[in-house]
Amino acid sequence: MTSFLILLAIIIAIFAWWAFNKLQQKRILTVLTQDEFIKGYRKAQLIDVREPNEFESGHILGARNIPLTQLKMRLKEIRTDKPVYLYCQNTSRSGRAAQILYKNGCKELYQLQGGFKKWTGKIKVGK
Repeated sequence: MTSFLILLAIIIAIFAWWAFNKLQQKRILTVLTQDEFIKGYRKAQLIDVREPNEFESGHILGARNIPLTQLKMRLKEIRTDKPVYLYCQNTSRSGRAAQILYKNGCKELYQLQGGFKKWTGKIKVGK
């Protein structure tokens, strides 16, 4: 019985942590449709937070690749006074990137709805 209660407590803690992160992302991040994203990203910083091999296989024209795994080390490359448009393959990494950027002073954070896998606009392959 004790093992069951411990396991249940762990599951509840994991779910609570996940729900907290999702709610925080929803509060700090504006999710945009592809059309809304296209209208604004040229006047902002467009950041692809996928890994370099994913970026090389195709990315939105004009995007900079700052992988989530390197983001904390490369924060100085991102201006806090300009909007930041983020995307990844589906939305999970860009949501985590938004949390890091928000803690470091970026307040205008936008995410591509559905991520790159739903993107139907122009792309560039390679650098």
